[in-house]
Amino acid sequence: MKHLILGGARSGKSRIAQQLAEQAVPTPYLIATAEAGDEEMAQRIARHQQDRPPHWVVCEQTIGLARQLQTLDAPSRCVVVDCLSLWLSNCLHQDCWTREREALMNCLPGIEAQVILVSNEVGMGIIPMGELSRRFVDEIGWLHQDLATLCDKVTLVTAGLPQTLKE
Repeated sequence: MKHLILGGARSGKSRIAQQLAEQAVPTPYLIATAEAGDEEMAQRIARHQQDRPPHWVVCEQTIGLARQLQTLDAPSRCVVVDCLSLWLSNCLHQDCWTREREALMNCLPGIEAQVILVSNEVGMGIIPMGELSRRFVDEIGWLHQDLATLCDKVTLVTAGLPQTLKE
């Protein structure tokens, strides 16, 4: 099963993904896409680490998401990817977005593990100034649409409350 969980910043989407993974398997896997480029991001990462039980298997992968999913793939596993929006940002900055997006879209249907994809829904506000910011909003929106088609389940989390969009 593939499950896409969307929500705004601090909406509770990571917590919901963690709870679902804990219910699914004894030892969940996490692909963490964040890089601690500054002190504030380091604090965010530390908060996520503190919230996660120690038995989780964590793989840090900022770019090669499809390759990492294929490496971890097994029918008995549950893999949480947290989060796609940071992965997109990393790929845009490394100028490899088109290649990495295509790799994910090609590999995801064949993955046998349960996959929970976490991402920020950012397209519900003002249109940002700046070409890169507008490209980010466009790309994440198109990615979400394509993943929603591929995924078995899509959930939007608002104020910690999951709302099923597709089941």
